[in-house]
Amino acid sequence: MHVQDSHWSSASAITPGGGAMSAAVGNGRGGSRSTPLRVDAQRNLEHVLRAAREVFGELGYGAPMEDVARRARVGVGTVYRRFPSKDVLVRRIAEEETSRLTDQARAALGQEDEPWSALSRFLRTSVASGAGRLLPPQVLRVGVADEGTESAGYDAARVPQQRTQPGTGELRLVPENPGSAADDDAGAAALLDVVGQLVERARAAGELRADVSVADVLLVIATAAPSLPDAAQQAAASARLLDILLEGLRSRPS
Repeated sequence: MHVQDSHWSSASAITPGGGAMSAAVGNGRGGSRSTPLRVDAQRNLEHVLRAAREVFGELGYGAPMEDVARRARVGVGTVYRRFPSKDVLVRRIAEEETSRLTDQARAALGQEDEPWSALSRFLRTSVASGAGRLLPPQVLRVGVADEGTESAGYDAARVPQQRTQPGTGELRLVPENPGSAADDDAGAAALLDVVGQLVERARAAGELRADVSVADVLLVIATAAPSLPDAAQQAAASARLLDILLEGLRSRPS
C-alpha cells in the first residue's frame, strides 16, 4: 500500500458528493455544473476518474497528473480542465473512497448481529474493494499519544471509541496539521465514527483484543490490499493476508 501526501493541501476544496456528473470549475474549487456535461466530456471525466483510482491505488497520491492522463488516454490538458489542480483530483478520489468505506461499515453494523461477524465482514468487504489503498492520508496518519500530547494539538475527538492502555501510549490517528478543524474532512470523521462503533462492539463482547484501536483496523484495510499485476494473485494474497491479520486482532482466552 502506497499512500503519499506530498500534494495534499488542507486549503483545497472537495468536489461534493463524488457524483460522476460533477466536475471541477476554473476557480480551483470542486463544484457541480449547472448543466449536464456533453456526452464526450462526460466520458472523458469518467475515464479520468477511473484512471486516477488505478494510478493512485498503484503508485500512491504522489503519482503525477501526467500518469493519470496517460492511463485515461487523454491529454493532460483535459485532466486539468476537469480538475484545475492535483489537490482537487486527489480530494475527489479520496472522498469517494472514504464514502464507500463508510457505507460498507454501516452495512456491516446494521446487517450483522454478532459483533465479530460485523467487524470481520467490514474488513473483508473493504479489503476486497481495494478502497483502503485510496484512503486520505490524514485518516491513516498514526501517532503515539501519551500524557502531554493533547496540549501539543492532538485531537482525541477525531478517533472515537479509543482506550488508553495502562502504562502505554495510546495508538491513535492524528490530523495532518495538528489543531486543524475537523470540519475540513467531515467524511473522514464519519468513517472514524462508524468504524469506532464496530470496534467498540467487538471489544465489549470480548472478541477483539483490548489494545486494538480504530487506527489498527484502518491500517489492516490499507495494508491487506496489495496491488499486484495479476488479479487472481492479488485476490489470493489479500485473502491470505487478511486471514492472518484477523487472527491477530481476535482476543484469546487467557
